[in-house]
Amino acid sequence: MMEYRRLGASGLKVPALSFGAGTFAGRGPLFSAWGNTDAEEARRLVDLCLEAGVTMFDTADVYSDGGSEEVLGQAVKGRRDQVILSTKTSLPMGDGPNDAGSSRSRLIQACEDALRRLDTDYIDLFQLHAFDAGTPIEEVLSTLDDLVRAGKVRYIGASNFAGWELMKSLAVAERHGYPRHVVHQVYYSLVGRDYEWELMPLGLDQGVGAAVWSPLGWGRLTGRIRRGQPLPAASRLHETAEFGPPVPDELLYQVVDALELVAAETGRTVPQIAINWLLRRPTVSTVIIGARTEEQLRDNLGAVGWELSTEHLAALDAASGRPAPYPYFPYRRQEGFARLNPPLLPGISPGHPAPR
Repeated sequence: MMEYRRLGASGLKVPALSFGAGTFAGRGPLFSAWGNTDAEEARRLVDLCLEAGVTMFDTADVYSDGGSEEVLGQAVKGRRDQVILSTKTSLPMGDGPNDAGSSRSRLIQACEDALRRLDTDYIDLFQLHAFDAGTPIEEVLSTLDDLVRAGKVRYIGASNFAGWELMKSLAVAERHGYPRHVVHQVYYSLVGRDYEWELMPLGLDQGVGAAVWSPLGWGRLTGRIRRGQPLPAASRLHETAEFGPPVPDELLYQVVDALELVAAETGRTVPQIAINWLLRRPTVSTVIIGARTEEQLRDNLGAVGWELSTEHLAALDAASGRPAPYPYFPYRRQEGFARLNPPLLPGISPGHPAPR
C-alpha cells in the first residue's frame, strides 16, 4: 500500500515513491548511458507505477535535451488528471547567452517549452534545477509568481541549492508575498549523507520537503557492487561516474557490507533496504526511483509497505556515518553545544526540533 505525504508544508500530497524519467529518450552521452526508454516502454512503466500508487513523475528540460519531457508527455496522455508532473529548468539548454539560468526571459520560455513537450496545460511542480547567482532572487520569484497566477504552474521548488541560497530565497518570498519553495530536490543516500548537516534542519524549520534523487548513490547500491570484486561490466558507472557524486571506496564497501547483512536477515533486496532507510528520515517527502526495465521498477516498488527494525536502522546508520565538518562537529562532540542545539536524531546534525 503506497503511503502519501504532504510536500513540505504545502497542501499537496505526493506518494512516498516518485518515478524519475531520466531514462526516457536517451539522448546525449550521459542520458544515453542511463537508458533510452521510448514512449511505448514508458507507458508500460507508467502503468506499473499507477497500479502501485506512484502518481508523481519527475523530469527536467535538460534530460535528453527535452526528450524526456516529450516521452513522459506521451506516456501519460489520456490520464493527465491521475498524475503529478514535476519538471526542472535553469541548467543550460544551448550555447546562447539566455539559454541558461533563471532570468525572467528564460523561465517564461522554459515553462512554455515544458508545457508543449509535456503536452499539458499546467505543471504541478516547477523547480529551479540549480541556483542562478547572476539573476536577482526578486526577479526569479516574481516570474514564478506570475506563472503561478497564470495557472501554468501550481507549486514551485528548488534543486541542488546551498543552505544560504534556499534560505535567502524563502526570505525574499516571505517579504514580497511570492510563492515559497515547498520542496528541495536533493541528493541523499546511505553513501551520501551531506544533506543532513544543514539542508535537513533548514527544511524541517522552514517546511521544505525533500524529494530525494539518486537514492541508490548514483547506481552504487544496486546489490551488484561488492567488496573485493571488480565493477560489473554492465554497470553504467563505467560511463557516468564522473558526472555523479563521488564516494570513497571504503565508505561504499562499509555500507554495502551492512546492506547485505540486513538483506540476509530480512529477505529484502539491497535497493529496497537503501530506499526504505531514506523513507524513515526527517523531511523526506518522496524518494525518486528510476528504472530502465520492469524488473528494476518492480524491485524498487518493493521498498514500501514495511519498516526496518531499530537494530537494522542503527547498523545502517553506523556503517554510513561520517565525521561532522565544521561548524557542526562541536554540537556532536561537546555537551554544552548539544544542550543549546540538540540533534534531530542520533548521528544527525543539530537543528530545530519542530517544523515551521
